[in-house]
Amino acid sequence: GVAVAACTVAALVVGRRVRSRRKWKRVVGVLKEMEESCETTVGRLKQVVDAMAVEMHAGLASEGGSKLKMLLTFVDNLPSGSEKGIFYALDLGGTNFRVLRVELGGQRSDLDPDVEQQPIPEQLMTGRSEDLFDFIASSLYQFVEKNDSVQSPITKLLGFTFSFPVKQTSVSSGVLIKWTKGFAIRDMVEKEVAGALQQALTRKGLNMRVSVLVNDTVGTLALGHYHDADTVAAVIIGTGTNACYWERTDAIIKCQGLLTTSGGMVVNMEWGNFWSSHLPRTSYDIELDAESPNPNDQGFEKMISGMYLGDIVRRVILRMSEESDVFGPVSSRLYLPFTLRTPLMAAMHEDDSPELTQVARILKDVLDIPDIPLKARKLVVKICDVVTRRAARLAAAGIVGILKKIGRDGSGGITGGRSRSDIKMRRTAVAVEGSLYTQYTMFREYLHEALNEILGEDIARHVVVIVTEDGSGTGAALLAASHSSE
Repeated sequence: GVAVAACTVAALVVGRRVRSRRKWKRVVGVLKEMEESCETTVGRLKQVVDAMAVEMHAGLASEGGSKLKMLLTFVDNLPSGSEKGIFYALDLGGTNFRVLRVELGGQRSDLDPDVEQQPIPEQLMTGRSEDLFDFIASSLYQFVEKNDSVQSPITKLLGFTFSFPVKQTSVSSGVLIKWTKGFAIRDMVEKEVAGALQQALTRKGLNMRVSVLVNDTVGTLALGHYHDADTVAAVIIGTGTNACYWERTDAIIKCQGLLTTSGGMVVNMEWGNFWSSHLPRTSYDIELDAESPNPNDQGFEKMISGMYLGDIVRRVILRMSEESDVFGPVSSRLYLPFTLRTPLMAAMHEDDSPELTQVARILKDVLDIPDIPLKARKLVVKICDVVTRRAARLAAAGIVGILKKIGRDGSGGITGGRSRSDIKMRRTAVAVEGSLYTQYTMFREYLHEALNEILGEDIARHVVVIVTEDGSGTGAALLAASHSSE
């Protein structure tokens, strides 16, 4: 009897182990499949580089010729560092707006702007445009009053960062295409943006001229160029992502006859919308896109920006939970889109404690998955790693795509990225801003590693990534300065 009982217990233990092994095998299978779908070999990244350069050419050739809008900014002068005087900026890009004052003394003087931030009352985000701009003009008036004479006969120059989709018509004017980020002021759509602000400033009796209208990416390029004259492109990788760069005017075919004294112009790529069959897309990306408010749009952004990475990880954990109970019963929170935000995903990814206590805490508090074994926690870290690595490597490929388009990648324009030893590489700087790059160490390391792999170490040595802070505000004031003679 004892022997029979012992055999029964042994059989139960073995059976449980076999079942547990099968469950684990299923989960590991999901991870393996995902890793393969996210694969970013150097060969594949070079195909993305080539596709980016081709799409840039197409977008410059004709309106609607590419998924990349390649918008003209009419910014044909970047700050040189010799600018002098006092310049203002207004940064409106979300539910807050900021006003800035920058004093420039020439010789790339240190920038120490005065900054004030104010929330926009909710009713002004959906009311009349006149009310919104009157509110902003009043705040600007009070801000100027603290530092300068409001009644001064000298016209003050203002750089206006407006981070909403705009069709630019000159360096200081553009028409609003549509509102985003919770704004819905109907009477402003298809109207001239800087003009509406200018009228409010005049009504307020403020002697100030809106001299440039830009978006945050262009401001970042301006700030980067102010500090380092070799800066040719700017990339923002935060909640969203975008890039702009300096292009020769004669390469902008869709505007033949366009002349600028500098022979060049900043082009706003709107690269979040880039798409290519070479992008490593998974079933999770397809689901995320289908369920998003903008399906078939912003495909590149959905793979590389902070808005989405945490949600891709959530979807993978959900799939594993449905396949097996290694995470216990399926948590209802796993079904809620965007429950797991990217900063929390980054915290799990960078948890270096032996027991992965941060991972355990976030799974319990945020996703309602308590008490999972250490090996399941390690699995979660691995998922975060795969998603982040792919994002950072694709962002790097995008950057090299820009360098290739302007002949700064060492290939001399040869498709396939083969470098030529007879080309003298110039030092090239790329300004980068955004929390994903500045605050997420693993993302940053993977991006730099990929730049080295794609370009090869000899070329990569000549490419520097510089972090800028507050291009959207300070950069706009600098652009007001560099366009002050116009």
